[in-house]
Amino acid sequence: MSFRGTGPAAPVSSAQDLLSRAAVVAVDLTKVYGEGEAAVRALDGVSLVVPKGTFTAIMGPSGCGKSTLLHCMAALDDLTSGKVYIGGVEISGLDEKQRTILRRDKVGFIFQAFNLVPTLDAMENISLPMNLAKRPPDKKWMDYLIKTVGLGDRLHHLPGELSGGQQQRVAAARALAGRPEIVFADEPTGNLDSRRGQEILQFLRRTVDEFGQTIVMVTHDPFAASVADRVVFLADGRVVEEMADPKADQILDLIKTLES
Repeated sequence: MSFRGTGPAAPVSSAQDLLSRAAVVAVDLTKVYGEGEAAVRALDGVSLVVPKGTFTAIMGPSGCGKSTLLHCMAALDDLTSGKVYIGGVEISGLDEKQRTILRRDKVGFIFQAFNLVPTLDAMENISLPMNLAKRPPDKKWMDYLIKTVGLGDRLHHLPGELSGGQQQRVAAARALAGRPEIVFADEPTGNLDSRRGQEILQFLRRTVDEFGQTIVMVTHDPFAASVADRVVFLADGRVVEEMADPKADQILDLIKTLES
């Protein structure tokens, strides 16, 4: 048993230790849409380890499988084959009720399209995960989130009364409100101007550095990816390269090399 992203191949005897140290582990993930000649192999044997308390960015050309990988690792989409472990639990072995509970308790997701409930105000959207779990929110943590995303004067506004940047900040706060083990972010700055996008990135970076949060982010932006601890590059549904301690210019150079 071995996993990409852990340095040397991990022997079978250390697999359980690896799972205990990782927030999420993906093993030989395959995702095929359609059948026969129309079949599309979105993921083609992807293996990846995301250690706890780290920030990983996933990059690659359009159609390379970035968002599919994110949705499969977050238990939002089913795999054709392979295994995903979140907090040491193999999600494919869970029934739908168990998967729902796992997503609710251990996973946060920031959608590019926000996915806010239009009839709930900002505060109600942020509190939604705890309300669904019937858990009282951590007031100190909620106060920190609201202050950090700068929404103190907009908490009682509906999503339709907020700008795109404000809606994305509500979505980010909601994903983190329940203190999940891991947060997946799908192009979290894609609909924001550069200033608001930078605010979201710095917010995510702070949750990793100050609170040990684990973040996995899909992005097409080298400057956004440079905020991460490492970047994983996909092409044609496969992991083709990784970069630790990335810099924007290094990412751009590698992308040019991969494209050529």
